[in-house]
Amino acid sequence: MALTEKRRRFVEEYLKDLNGKQAAIRAGYAPGSAEVEASRLLKDAKVRSALEAATRERTRRVEGHGITVDRIVLELAKIGFSDIRKVVEWHGAEITDEKDGDEGEGGDPVVVIRAANFVKLIGSGEIDDATAAAIAEISQTRDGALKVKMHNKQSALVNLLRHLTAPRQKPAEDDEGEAQTGRKTTGDSWDGLLQ
Repeated sequence: MALTEKRRRFVEEYLKDLNGKQAAIRAGYAPGSAEVEASRLLKDAKVRSALEAATRERTRRVEGHGITVDRIVLELAKIGFSDIRKVVEWHGAEITDEKDGDEGEGGDPVVVIRAANFVKLIGSGEIDDATAAAIAEISQTRDGALKVKMHNKQSALVNLLRHLTAPRQKPAEDDEGEAQTGRKTTGDSWDGLLQ
């Protein structure tokens, strides 16, 4: 038996953002009961089967373009573990100016100390690919100042955490019974992973 039109729309909507409540609302379920409906629908065998089939089809389509879960996770990691200091240098300084005093008061010099802040944008040829991927925008204001906007770190970290803590299928085992993850790690540093 095929899915009803409303359930089919729920499957389509759920695949957009994996948010059951919002998918239920967009599919036409009442907002007040959308969370309960989504929970019920996600437990339904026919809906789960349709979601799995649609996910397999989408994976087949996007992998043909080089889009993989690992690639997406690495892009999120670039944003989540980015460091603004690789894009912008800044420091404060005291500037001392010595001026001649008023001639009527003996001409003693006057020392003026003022604080100044200096900001320097690191050139595009000097930053690594991971840092470049974390930059959302570089723009120039009307008065000539440069503005750097990074992608949202918190959002990237939340999405990474969500991905890394999601229930997973058991990895395939090799001939010795050890799990194969297909990933090699070189230590605790993200720098090697993100290059």
